[in-house]
Amino acid sequence: MEKEIITEAEIKEEEVAEETEPLLNPKTVKTKVPEVEINVYRKGRGPIDKFKTNLGGWEQDRLEVVDILDKYGFKSIFAYNTDKGRGVPIRFNAKNGRSLLPYRDGSVISIDGEPKDSLIKPISKILFGLAMAILLISFVLKEKPAWIQKLNAYGGNFPPWAIACAVIVFTRMRKRTRDFLAKFGF
Repeated sequence: MEKEIITEAEIKEEEVAEETEPLLNPKTVKTKVPEVEINVYRKGRGPIDKFKTNLGGWEQDRLEVVDILDKYGFKSIFAYNTDKGRGVPIRFNAKNGRSLLPYRDGSVISIDGEPKDSLIKPISKILFGLAMAILLISFVLKEKPAWIQKLNAYGGNFPPWAIACAVIVFTRMRKRTRDFLAKFGF
């Protein structure tokens, strides 16, 4: 009988061939999870991030909105177009955190987020308004406090209608133009 001599090179070739052959098991099925690419903008500026995410839900066509809100600190997100700007808000189910509208696999979605308000801004605005109201009321009083008399900022009586107008203007400015100070860089 002839014995075959197998060299080390032939053994390595056989091992490489075995590794490259896919292991097919007829009982398992490999499916592709649908995913979308998301471009994230913050107040129309950006994109601050681009990433791919899997779609969820029963039919795997829903966007995980709550995860995006938590990751970037947004209070709400909107559909976004770089030419037209912010569009409609992206609504989501409060129970599972997924979008109400379906998305297709491979879609590119641009979203614009509205950041959560910090507690410092509203508290500072309230304190500023309170300080202004105290100053205006102190000008109206007949007997002025000692610290106002030392300052002597205003020599005469301040009419009450002027205080009323200032309070009305302050409250209307606060309600109508939420971003009034943001326009000027504050």
